[in-house]
Amino acid sequence: MAAAPGAVRSRFAVVGGGIAGITCAEKLAMEFPSEHIFLMTASPVIKAVTNFKQVSKTLEEFDVEEQPSSILENRYPNIKVIQSGVKQLKSDEHKIFTEDGKEYTYEKLCLCAGAKPKLIFEGNPYVLGIRDTDSAQAFQKNLAQAERIVVVGNGGIALELVYEIQGCEVIWAIKDKAIGNTFFDAGAAEFLIPKLTAEKRETPIECKRTKYTMEGSEEKDRRVAASDKPGSALGPDWHEGLHLKGTKEFSHKVHIEILCEVKKIHSQQEFIQLQRTSLTFPKEEKNAEPDDVLWPVYVELTNGKIYGCDFIVSATGVVPNIKPFIDGNNFAVGEDGGLKVDKHMHTSLPDIYAAGDICTASWEPSPVWHQMRLWTQARQMGWYAAKCMAADTLGEPTDMDFSFELFAHVTKFFNYKVVVLGKYNAQGLGLDHELMLRCTKGQEYVKVVMQNGRMMGAVLIGETDLEETFENLILNQMDLSAYGEDLLNPDIDIEDYFD
Repeated sequence: MAAAPGAVRSRFAVVGGGIAGITCAEKLAMEFPSEHIFLMTASPVIKAVTNFKQVSKTLEEFDVEEQPSSILENRYPNIKVIQSGVKQLKSDEHKIFTEDGKEYTYEKLCLCAGAKPKLIFEGNPYVLGIRDTDSAQAFQKNLAQAERIVVVGNGGIALELVYEIQGCEVIWAIKDKAIGNTFFDAGAAEFLIPKLTAEKRETPIECKRTKYTMEGSEEKDRRVAASDKPGSALGPDWHEGLHLKGTKEFSHKVHIEILCEVKKIHSQQEFIQLQRTSLTFPKEEKNAEPDDVLWPVYVELTNGKIYGCDFIVSATGVVPNIKPFIDGNNFAVGEDGGLKVDKHMHTSLPDIYAAGDICTASWEPSPVWHQMRLWTQARQMGWYAAKCMAADTLGEPTDMDFSFELFAHVTKFFNYKVVVLGKYNAQGLGLDHELMLRCTKGQEYVKVVMQNGRMMGAVLIGETDLEETFENLILNQMDLSAYGEDLLNPDIDIEDYFD
């Protein structure tokens, strides 16, 4: 395949400077030390995995550091970082055209361009999405002037946000019955609620898990990426180092509106013309009263209530960032908008792979694994995609990576360690499953999902020390019928049982 004049040629190219892209490029650089690896990213900084630790067979912890791309190039001299967004992909010609007017020819390409926030009302200046460093800092700046905000969404970012904000009233609108529906059930939500309403904030626990830090990079290396170009995703702990305080003196006030969504957003002018009543922040157990304060923006919910606020945070999930690559290329796209990949992370087009938030896993998964757009899966997919690209190049077979055997994630919510394993919310298990629970108020919450005597999933909140034992029980699918309720009996050392 002769490269056209002006086209720079490389055997491997990776698009995206987030966890999936960086992990993929590093693995390729190690596998092929004499080959140039092109890494294309619109952002001046990249996300690096540091302090990686395999906690158990499938649970892993690592820190995430934002670094200038020069650090990556120094570590891997065969990685060439091209700081430019992708303008066009011509898959039939194996060519990428970047926004700075250059073109590159590749033999194998991995797309790791992540996802963008799904904003509830695109283009409204009062609606903020939080996805990358720049948007998190814009949020901090707006919050410093705010007395009340509305948070919409029920995923990880919304959960961390409402817990961390101080000195500002928060109206939290969720479409589910209970908070944190992505990660746990109503019982776990009930266990966590007292932490949300407590007036006094305790010292954060030391949680060994994915952590978001910022390298002290020089200002010149941190030129801001164009504002319409999303940077790579924030992960857990994105709020550390940010001062999330509004204008009020109290610690935090959160009111939750359940089973509702945003129907409309009104400007102050529109609200006055509507001649409708907005509500004050509800006091305990009392109905909210009419609000006589004039707010910059008003949120009308599907339950009929209207609240005025300073701004709205849209934390309603993400959409895979496939737009730059779709035009003129016949990719198979999943129902969630991601590029479909097979069990070797290969898209439907020759020599193009995808990993991380941009892709949709389309293989027949293990019964206890499912895809979720998380840091940990981005790292695993990036590493495995590089392994598959290398194997294909060398004509070698490759086995499915063990990390896809069991869904396993460790995080921290409301200052509790949270571990979710397998089908922790009985996802797709049908009606013939049963739940076993153990709960010590303010200390721990343990839930296991059982089907036909076998453990299929678990939620562990607090310092339970059960993650390794439960991981093994889910993986080996041992029949546990004989143990019954003893599985969760706090007086029995379950680890000794199954050593």
